[in-house]
Amino acid sequence: MKLFYTDHFELPLPDGHRFPMSKYRRLRQRVTASPWARGCELLEPDPATDAQLCLAHTTDYVRRVVTGQLTAAEIRRIGFPWSPAMVERSRRSTGATIAAGRAALADGVAVNLAGGTHHACADAGEGFCVFNDVAVAARVLQREELIRRALVIDCDVHQGNGTAAIFTGDDSVFTFSIHGAKNFPLRKCPSDLDIALPDETGDAAYLEALDQALDDIFAEPDFDLAFYLAGADPFEGDRLGRMRLTKHGLQQRDQRVLARCRRHGLPVAIVMAGGYAHEVDDIVDIHAATIRTAVELAGD
Repeated sequence: MKLFYTDHFELPLPDGHRFPMSKYRRLRQRVTASPWARGCELLEPDPATDAQLCLAHTTDYVRRVVTGQLTAAEIRRIGFPWSPAMVERSRRSTGATIAAGRAALADGVAVNLAGGTHHACADAGEGFCVFNDVAVAARVLQREELIRRALVIDCDVHQGNGTAAIFTGDDSVFTFSIHGAKNFPLRKCPSDLDIALPDETGDAAYLEALDQALDDIFAEPDFDLAFYLAGADPFEGDRLGRMRLTKHGLQQRDQRVLARCRRHGLPVAIVMAGGYAHEVDDIVDIHAATIRTAVELAGD
């Protein structure tokens, strides 16, 4: 199984910044040291090009990101200070999802050890998301005629508003988001299927809702590729999640999603999405468990 990494492009963030950038490096280190991952291939992706980014984003937005012409308000909305490193890392993370999509089509499953920047809209970034990696990857693979229809399974605790907005009215991509009803973003753009859960939702209620949604989605499957946003932020110890899923519950979530895709012969590109636990090791535990589940299912 191919795993794509971008952690050597970490951003220099101010002290006290809420985003745990070190989780990406520590995740790669954890995977590299894990016996269950010995058969995996760790690869550095090519960065996404301007032309690829413009398949999901406006030319003006891409130009202003790349040249550092975002306004102060736009930079605050993204949450990262602008720098050439921010641009390069955003390109690389998007390139990793494109590469994971291609690898999944060839091998059945592949992983971007970052990605899941689902708040980025066509003309704006938001919530630590500069470019929408899944939207760009779907468009690139469609342009290359590798896929016709994609499925987005978004299990980050925050609604995938940017992805939903980019694909509104577009039947070639089905968007599904299961998230906190009262959590960020305040204004949510409707997905093709949204499951909005109350604060404090625990394992049993979450998994029941997920099972029902997967039943609905796969009632008449006609997808060529799934993108799975395996957010670690529904975890009970997450600073921004407001839910009560345990690590075991999150493993059950991964098992359900990936097994369902496997049952239908649907290739899956996995991206990590959010995670803001007080202890970075908890985030790494959850992301590593997602990858291990994918490895074990691929080996069955």
